[in-house]
Amino acid sequence: MKLYNQDKTKLVNSVFSKVHKKYDLMNDIMSLGVHRLWKKNMVEWMRPHKNSKLIDIASGTGDIPKIFSEKTNNQCEINCVEPNKEMIQIGINKLKKYKNIKWKMGKAERLPFKDNTFDFYSISFGIRNVSDINLCLKEAFRVLKVGGRFMCLEFSHIENEILQKFYKQYSKTIPIIGRFVVGNSEPYKYLVESIENFYNQKELLELIYKNGFSKVEYRNLSNGISAIHSGWKI
Repeated sequence: MKLYNQDKTKLVNSVFSKVHKKYDLMNDIMSLGVHRLWKKNMVEWMRPHKNSKLIDIASGTGDIPKIFSEKTNNQCEINCVEPNKEMIQIGINKLKKYKNIKWKMGKAERLPFKDNTFDFYSISFGIRNVSDINLCLKEAFRVLKVGGRFMCLEFSHIENEILQKFYKQYSKTIPIIGRFVVGNSEPYKYLVESIENFYNQKELLELIYKNGFSKVEYRNLSNGISAIHSGWKI
């Protein structure tokens, strides 16, 4: 496994400050809109129930909280934790009609919540950006109630060799697209590198186990372009 850079908080914050205005647009362009289906797939697997409490980490502009809330007819409590202030403002404006969704600025490695608070913990396309993944997972375990569920959606490793070659070629175009749409290619060079250097499905599964979770499993999406990992606090 490639070494994973743990010292990158300032870099990641800078990346999102540069792209926040066109973050949603670029996600749609890069994935041809498929990221929305991946996120719906994760929430469907979560099976949220009314009056449940969700903590969503690295919330971006709030896609997961929106889907989760609508699945419960907005009868749930959601706390979004996002480290970038520009992204938070977009998320607040985007989801202002959802009175059950609250936003906090914070890091995955140090959450401003008490032990055993939440029924669900979600993080989508954010775990590869944390500065210390083990601390992130320990905090996830801490704030979940006994019987609570951890869910992670992240880019992963394609298991089909032919598709992997095609995807690698496509990835080279992402910084070029970023330059035209956002006006800056650097954040998207980071994106491609962070995906290539991140853990594969089985390695991430082992890390989740090592940090206390039980019944850990994963599902590949789009042949492993992304994957959902699930674990339980028992």
